[in-house]
Amino acid sequence: MKAIRTPGGLSVRTDPRAVAVVLVLTVVTLGAGIVLIGSGDFPIAPGDVVATLLGNGTAAQEFIVQDLRLPRALVGLLVGASLALSGAIFQTISRNPLGSPDVIGFGQGATVGALTVIVTFHGNPLAVAGGAIVGGLVTGVAVYVLAWRRGVHGYRLVLIGIGVAAILTAVNHYLVTKASLIDATRATLWMTGSLDGRDWAQFWPLLAVFAVLVPLVFVYGRPLRLLEMGDDAAFALGAPVERTRVVLMGAGVLLMAVATAAAGPIAFVALSAPQLARQLTRSPGPNLAAAAVMGAALLLLADWTASTAFGDRQLPVGVVTGVLGGCYLLWLLVTERKAGRI
Repeated sequence: MKAIRTPGGLSVRTDPRAVAVVLVLTVVTLGAGIVLIGSGDFPIAPGDVVATLLGNGTAAQEFIVQDLRLPRALVGLLVGASLALSGAIFQTISRNPLGSPDVIGFGQGATVGALTVIVTFHGNPLAVAGGAIVGGLVTGVAVYVLAWRRGVHGYRLVLIGIGVAAILTAVNHYLVTKASLIDATRATLWMTGSLDGRDWAQFWPLLAVFAVLVPLVFVYGRPLRLLEMGDDAAFALGAPVERTRVVLMGAGVLLMAVATAAAGPIAFVALSAPQLARQLTRSPGPNLAAAAVMGAALLLLADWTASTAFGDRQLPVGVVTGVLGGCYLLWLLVTERKAGRI
Protein backbone atom coordinates (compact mmCIF):
# COMPACT_ATOMS: atom_id res chain seq x y z
CA MET A 1 0.00 0.00 0.00
CA LYS A 2 1.15 3.56 -0.71
CA ALA A 3 -0.06 6.76 0.92
CA ILE A 4 -0.70 9.76 -1.33
CA ARG A 5 -1.02 13.18 0.27
CA THR A 6 -3.25 15.77 -1.38
CA PRO A 7 -2.53 19.52 -1.33
CA GLY A 8 -5.25 19.92 1.28
CA GLY A 9 -3.43 17.67 3.72
CA LEU A 10 -5.57 14.57 3.21
CA SER A 11 -3.86 11.21 3.00
CA VAL A 12 -5.21 8.54 0.64
CA ARG A 13 -3.91 4.98 0.76
CA THR A 14 -3.71 3.20 -2.59
CA ASP A 15 -2.54 -0.20 -3.76
CA PRO A 16 -0.56 0.25 -7.00
CA ARG A 17 -1.31 -3.29 -8.17
CA ALA A 18 -5.04 -2.87 -7.54
CA VAL A 19 -5.05 0.46 -9.39
CA ALA A 20 -3.23 -1.14 -12.32
CA VAL A 21 -5.73 -4.03 -12.39
CA VAL A 22 -8.67 -1.63 -12.43
CA LEU A 23 -7.12 0.37 -15.28
CA VAL A 24 -6.39 -2.75 -17.34
CA LEU A 25 -9.89 -4.15 -16.75
CA THR A 26 -11.37 -0.78 -17.72
CA VAL A 27 -9.50 -0.90 -21.03
CA VAL A 28 -10.68 -4.49 -21.56
CA THR A 29 -14.26 -3.48 -20.81
CA LEU A 30 -14.17 -0.56 -23.23
CA GLY A 31 -12.59 -2.73 -25.91
CA ALA A 32 -15.18 -5.46 -25.39
CA GLY A 33 -17.95 -2.88 -25.61
CA ILE A 34 -16.62 -1.49 -28.91
CA VAL A 35 -16.25 -4.98 -30.39
CA LEU A 36 -19.75 -5.93 -29.19
CA ILE A 37 -21.27 -2.80 -30.71
CA GLY A 38 -19.58 -3.58 -34.02
CA SER A 39 -20.81 -7.19 -34.11
CA GLY A 40 -24.06 -8.34 -35.69
CA ASP A 41 -25.80 -8.80 -39.02
CA PHE A 42 -24.36 -5.45 -40.12
CA PRO A 43 -20.73 -5.59 -38.89
CA ILE A 44 -18.93 -2.35 -38.20
CA ALA A 45 -15.17 -2.09 -37.77
CA PRO A 46 -13.96 -0.95 -34.32
CA GLY A 47 -12.51 2.26 -35.80
CA ASP A 48 -15.84 3.08 -37.42
CA VAL A 49 -17.63 2.35 -34.13
CA VAL A 50 -15.41 4.87 -32.35
CA ALA A 51 -15.88 7.41 -35.15
CA THR A 52 -19.65 6.95 -34.98
CA LEU A 53 -19.67 7.39 -31.20
CA LEU A 54 -17.78 10.64 -31.74
CA GLY A 55 -20.40 11.80 -34.26
CA ASN A 56 -18.49 11.09 -37.47
CA GLY A 57 -20.36 8.04 -38.78
CA THR A 58 -22.76 7.65 -41.68
CA ALA A 59 -26.50 7.87 -41.17
CA ALA A 60 -26.83 4.08 -41.23
CA GLN A 61 -23.99 3.67 -38.74
CA GLU A 62 -25.47 6.34 -36.46
CA PHE A 63 -28.80 4.49 -36.38
CA ILE A 64 -27.28 1.05 -35.79
CA VAL A 65 -24.79 2.18 -33.16
CA GLN A 66 -26.69 4.89 -31.27
CA ASP A 67 -30.21 3.45 -31.39
CA LEU A 68 -29.71 -0.33 -31.53
CA ARG A 69 -26.40 -1.51 -30.13
CA LEU A 70 -25.04 1.15 -27.78
CA PRO A 71 -27.89 0.92 -25.23
CA ARG A 72 -27.55 -2.88 -25.19
CA ALA A 73 -23.83 -2.62 -24.46
CA LEU A 74 -24.37 0.02 -21.76
CA VAL A 75 -27.09 -2.04 -20.08
CA GLY A 76 -24.72 -5.02 -20.12
CA LEU A 77 -21.96 -2.92 -18.59
CA LEU A 78 -24.16 -1.64 -15.75
CA VAL A 79 -25.78 -5.04 -15.14
CA GLY A 80 -22.38 -6.74 -14.91
CA ALA A 81 -21.00 -4.07 -12.57
CA SER A 82 -24.14 -4.16 -10.39
CA LEU A 83 -24.07 -7.95 -10.06
CA ALA A 84 -20.36 -7.94 -9.24
CA LEU A 85 -20.72 -5.23 -6.59
CA SER A 86 -23.61 -7.10 -5.03
CA GLY A 87 -21.52 -10.26 -4.99
CA ALA A 88 -18.54 -8.47 -3.42
CA ILE A 89 -20.77 -7.06 -0.68
CA PHE A 90 -22.35 -10.36 0.30
CA GLN A 91 -19.17 -12.42 0.02
CA THR A 92 -17.48 -9.96 2.36
CA ILE A 93 -20.35 -9.77 4.83
CA SER A 94 -20.73 -13.56 4.93
CA ARG A 95 -16.93 -14.06 4.85
CA ASN A 96 -17.60 -16.87 2.40
CA PRO A 97 -16.86 -17.03 -1.35
CA LEU A 98 -20.17 -18.87 -1.79
CA GLY A 99 -22.09 -15.98 -0.21
CA SER A 100 -23.24 -14.68 -3.58
CA PRO A 101 -26.73 -13.18 -4.03
CA ASP A 102 -27.58 -15.64 -6.80
CA VAL A 103 -26.62 -18.54 -4.49
CA ILE A 104 -28.35 -17.36 -1.31
CA GLY A 105 -31.73 -16.61 -2.84
CA PHE A 106 -31.93 -12.96 -3.81
CA GLY A 107 -31.78 -13.61 -7.54
CA GLN A 108 -34.42 -16.32 -7.17
CA GLY A 109 -36.60 -13.91 -5.17
CA ALA A 110 -36.40 -11.32 -7.94
CA THR A 111 -37.36 -14.04 -10.41
CA VAL A 112 -40.40 -14.99 -8.32
CA GLY A 113 -41.54 -11.37 -8.34
CA ALA A 114 -41.15 -11.08 -12.10
CA LEU A 115 -42.85 -14.40 -12.84
CA THR A 116 -45.74 -13.52 -10.55
CA VAL A 117 -46.36 -10.38 -12.60
CA ILE A 118 -46.05 -12.30 -15.88
CA VAL A 119 -48.20 -15.30 -14.95
CA THR A 120 -50.78 -13.76 -12.63
CA PHE A 121 -51.19 -10.22 -13.93
CA HIS A 122 -49.90 -10.55 -17.54
CA GLY A 123 -47.92 -7.37 -16.89
CA ASN A 124 -45.96 -5.30 -19.37
CA PRO A 125 -42.12 -5.14 -19.25
CA LEU A 126 -42.18 -2.19 -16.83
CA ALA A 127 -44.45 -4.08 -14.43
CA VAL A 128 -42.24 -7.16 -14.73
CA ALA A 129 -39.19 -5.07 -13.81
CA GLY A 130 -41.05 -3.66 -10.80
CA GLY A 131 -42.03 -7.16 -9.73
CA ALA A 132 -38.41 -8.29 -9.91
CA ILE A 133 -37.29 -5.42 -7.68
CA VAL A 134 -40.05 -6.03 -5.13
CA GLY A 135 -39.36 -9.76 -5.11
CA GLY A 136 -35.65 -9.22 -4.52
CA LEU A 137 -36.21 -6.76 -1.69
CA VAL A 138 -38.80 -8.96 0.06
CA THR A 139 -36.43 -11.92 -0.18
CA GLY A 140 -33.60 -9.84 1.23
CA VAL A 141 -35.67 -8.85 4.25
CA ALA A 142 -36.82 -12.44 4.78
CA VAL A 143 -33.29 -13.88 4.65
CA TYR A 144 -32.00 -11.19 7.01
CA VAL A 145 -34.79 -11.83 9.55
CA LEU A 146 -34.36 -15.61 9.39
CA ALA A 147 -30.59 -15.31 9.77
CA TRP A 148 -30.79 -12.90 12.72
CA ARG A 149 -29.78 -14.17 16.13
CA ARG A 150 -28.11 -11.40 18.10
CA GLY A 151 -26.51 -10.44 14.81
CA VAL A 152 -26.17 -12.02 11.38
CA HIS A 153 -23.43 -14.63 11.25
CA GLY A 154 -22.01 -15.21 7.78
CA TYR A 155 -22.22 -19.01 7.86
CA ARG A 156 -25.83 -18.90 9.03
CA LEU A 157 -26.67 -16.33 6.35
CA VAL A 158 -25.30 -18.60 3.61
CA LEU A 159 -27.07 -21.73 4.88
CA ILE A 160 -30.43 -20.01 5.27
CA GLY A 161 -30.00 -18.27 1.93
CA ILE A 162 -29.34 -21.58 0.16
CA GLY A 163 -32.48 -23.04 1.74
CA VAL A 164 -34.54 -20.02 0.70
CA ALA A 165 -33.09 -20.25 -2.82
CA ALA A 166 -34.20 -23.88 -3.09
CA ILE A 167 -37.75 -22.99 -2.00
CA LEU A 168 -37.98 -20.05 -4.38
CA THR A 169 -36.65 -22.13 -7.27
CA ALA A 170 -39.50 -24.57 -6.66
CA VAL A 171 -41.95 -21.66 -6.62
CA ASN A 172 -40.58 -20.44 -9.95
CA HIS A 173 -41.11 -23.86 -11.52
CA TYR A 174 -44.64 -23.99 -10.11
CA LEU A 175 -45.49 -20.59 -11.57
CA VAL A 176 -44.29 -21.68 -15.01
CA THR A 177 -46.40 -24.86 -14.89
CA LYS A 178 -49.53 -22.85 -13.99
CA ALA A 179 -49.05 -20.31 -16.79
CA SER A 180 -50.72 -20.30 -20.16
CA LEU A 181 -48.60 -21.35 -23.13
CA ILE A 182 -47.91 -17.75 -24.15
CA ASP A 183 -47.04 -16.63 -20.61
CA ALA A 184 -44.95 -19.76 -19.99
CA THR A 185 -42.93 -19.08 -23.12
CA ARG A 186 -42.46 -15.46 -22.12
CA ALA A 187 -41.47 -16.48 -18.58
CA THR A 188 -38.98 -19.07 -19.81
CA LEU A 189 -37.31 -16.56 -22.11
CA TRP A 190 -37.10 -14.02 -19.31
CA MET A 191 -35.65 -16.58 -16.87
CA THR A 192 -32.79 -17.36 -19.28
CA GLY A 193 -31.29 -13.88 -18.90
CA SER A 194 -30.61 -11.87 -22.03
CA LEU A 195 -29.51 -8.46 -23.28
CA ASP A 196 -31.35 -8.90 -26.56
CA GLY A 197 -33.68 -6.00 -27.32
CA ARG A 198 -32.46 -3.85 -24.44
CA ASP A 199 -32.70 -0.15 -25.21
CA TRP A 200 -32.57 3.25 -23.54
CA ALA A 201 -35.78 2.49 -21.61
CA GLN A 202 -33.85 -0.06 -19.53
CA PHE A 203 -30.62 1.95 -19.39
CA TRP A 204 -31.76 5.21 -17.78
CA PRO A 205 -33.53 3.74 -14.70
CA LEU A 206 -30.63 1.36 -14.20
CA LEU A 207 -28.15 4.23 -14.43
CA ALA A 208 -30.14 6.31 -11.93
CA VAL A 209 -30.15 3.52 -9.33
CA PHE A 210 -26.49 2.73 -10.02
CA ALA A 211 -25.49 6.38 -9.58
CA VAL A 212 -27.18 6.52 -6.18
CA LEU A 213 -26.10 3.16 -4.77
CA VAL A 214 -22.47 2.95 -5.92
CA PRO A 215 -21.28 6.07 -4.01
CA LEU A 216 -23.15 4.77 -0.94
CA VAL A 217 -21.37 1.41 -1.20
CA PHE A 218 -17.96 3.06 -1.56
CA VAL A 219 -18.63 5.35 1.41
CA TYR A 220 -19.08 2.21 3.52
CA GLY A 221 -16.06 0.53 1.91
CA ARG A 222 -13.80 0.85 4.96
CA PRO A 223 -16.36 -0.50 7.49
CA LEU A 224 -17.12 -3.31 5.04
CA ARG A 225 -13.45 -4.21 4.97
CA LEU A 226 -13.38 -4.26 8.76
CA LEU A 227 -16.42 -6.57 8.83
CA GLU A 228 -14.32 -9.16 7.01
CA MET A 229 -12.31 -9.55 10.23
CA GLY A 230 -15.44 -10.40 12.23
CA ASP A 231 -17.98 -8.37 14.18
CA ASP A 232 -15.94 -8.14 17.39
CA ALA A 233 -12.79 -6.90 15.66
CA ALA A 234 -14.78 -4.45 13.51
CA PHE A 235 -16.60 -3.08 16.56
CA ALA A 236 -13.32 -2.71 18.47
CA LEU A 237 -11.90 -0.70 15.56
CA GLY A 238 -14.86 1.70 15.65
CA ALA A 239 -17.00 0.38 12.79
CA PRO A 240 -20.80 0.70 13.16
CA VAL A 241 -21.26 -3.02 12.62
CA GLU A 242 -25.01 -3.51 12.38
CA ARG A 243 -25.69 -0.24 10.57
CA THR A 244 -22.99 -1.08 8.02
CA ARG A 245 -24.42 -4.55 7.51
CA VAL A 246 -28.01 -3.34 7.09
CA VAL A 247 -27.11 -0.50 4.70
CA LEU A 248 -24.83 -2.61 2.54
CA MET A 249 -27.15 -5.61 2.47
CA GLY A 250 -29.94 -3.29 1.36
CA ALA A 251 -27.73 -1.79 -1.33
CA GLY A 252 -26.55 -5.23 -2.44
CA VAL A 253 -30.06 -6.62 -2.70
CA LEU A 254 -31.23 -3.58 -4.65
CA LEU A 255 -28.27 -3.78 -7.04
CA MET A 256 -29.06 -7.44 -7.70
CA ALA A 257 -32.78 -6.71 -8.09
CA VAL A 258 -32.42 -3.84 -10.57
CA ALA A 259 -29.87 -5.81 -12.60
CA THR A 260 -32.28 -8.74 -12.73
CA ALA A 261 -35.13 -6.41 -13.64
CA ALA A 262 -33.10 -5.01 -16.56
CA ALA A 263 -31.75 -8.24 -18.06
CA GLY A 264 -33.33 -11.20 -16.29
CA PRO A 265 -31.51 -13.54 -13.90
CA ILE A 266 -27.94 -13.79 -15.21
CA ALA A 267 -26.14 -16.46 -13.25
CA PHE A 268 -22.69 -16.59 -11.67
CA VAL A 269 -21.39 -13.10 -12.51
CA ALA A 270 -22.00 -12.05 -8.90
CA LEU A 271 -20.26 -15.22 -7.70
CA SER A 272 -17.18 -15.22 -9.91
CA ALA A 273 -16.32 -11.56 -10.60
CA PRO A 274 -15.32 -10.57 -7.02
CA GLN A 275 -13.16 -13.68 -6.61
CA LEU A 276 -11.43 -13.21 -9.96
CA ALA A 277 -10.80 -9.56 -9.11
CA ARG A 278 -9.29 -10.51 -5.77
CA GLN A 279 -6.98 -13.05 -7.41
CA LEU A 280 -5.75 -10.39 -9.84
CA THR A 281 -5.24 -7.66 -7.24
CA ARG A 282 -3.89 -10.03 -4.57
CA SER A 283 -5.32 -7.57 -2.12
CA PRO A 284 -7.47 -8.31 0.96
CA GLY A 285 -10.84 -6.72 1.36
CA PRO A 286 -13.85 -6.50 -0.95
CA ASN A 287 -11.96 -4.89 -3.90
CA LEU A 288 -15.13 -3.05 -4.90
CA ALA A 289 -13.76 -1.12 -7.87
CA ALA A 290 -11.93 -4.10 -9.35
CA ALA A 291 -14.95 -6.34 -8.83
CA ALA A 292 -17.30 -3.88 -10.56
CA VAL A 293 -15.07 -3.50 -13.62
CA MET A 294 -14.46 -7.26 -13.73
CA GLY A 295 -18.23 -7.91 -13.70
CA ALA A 296 -18.79 -5.44 -16.54
CA ALA A 297 -15.99 -7.01 -18.61
CA LEU A 298 -17.23 -10.57 -17.97
CA LEU A 299 -20.79 -9.81 -19.02
CA LEU A 300 -19.79 -7.92 -22.18
CA LEU A 301 -17.40 -10.69 -23.20
CA ALA A 302 -20.05 -13.32 -22.47
CA ASP A 303 -22.60 -11.42 -24.55
CA TRP A 304 -20.13 -11.14 -27.44
CA THR A 305 -19.47 -14.89 -27.18
CA ALA A 306 -23.19 -15.65 -27.12
CA SER A 307 -23.75 -13.45 -30.18
CA THR A 308 -20.87 -14.62 -32.39
CA ALA A 309 -19.44 -17.98 -31.31
CA PHE A 310 -22.30 -20.13 -32.54
CA GLY A 311 -22.83 -18.82 -36.06
CA ASP A 312 -26.37 -17.77 -36.86
CA ARG A 313 -27.70 -19.26 -33.62
CA GLN A 314 -27.41 -16.43 -31.10
CA LEU A 315 -27.67 -17.56 -27.49
CA PRO A 316 -28.94 -15.57 -24.52
CA VAL A 317 -26.03 -14.32 -22.46
CA GLY A 318 -27.41 -16.16 -19.41
CA VAL A 319 -26.66 -19.49 -21.09
CA VAL A 320 -22.99 -18.59 -21.54
CA THR A 321 -22.55 -17.22 -18.01
CA GLY A 322 -24.33 -20.29 -16.64
CA VAL A 323 -21.95 -22.70 -18.37
CA LEU A 324 -18.81 -20.74 -17.52
CA GLY A 325 -20.02 -19.97 -14.02
CA GLY A 326 -20.86 -23.61 -13.34
CA CYS A 327 -17.32 -24.61 -14.29
CA TYR A 328 -15.97 -21.84 -12.05
CA LEU A 329 -18.18 -22.99 -9.14
CA LEU A 330 -16.85 -26.55 -9.41
CA TRP A 331 -13.28 -25.21 -9.44
CA LEU A 332 -14.03 -23.00 -6.42
CA LEU A 333 -15.52 -25.91 -4.46
CA VAL A 334 -12.49 -28.09 -5.20
CA THR A 335 -10.14 -25.28 -4.18
CA GLU A 336 -12.02 -24.58 -0.94
CA ARG A 337 -12.08 -28.30 -0.12
CA LYS A 338 -8.34 -28.67 -0.65
CA ALA A 339 -7.79 -25.63 1.59
CA GLY A 340 -9.91 -27.29 4.29
CA ARG A 341 -12.49 -24.49 4.40
CA ILE A 342 -15.44 -26.74 3.42
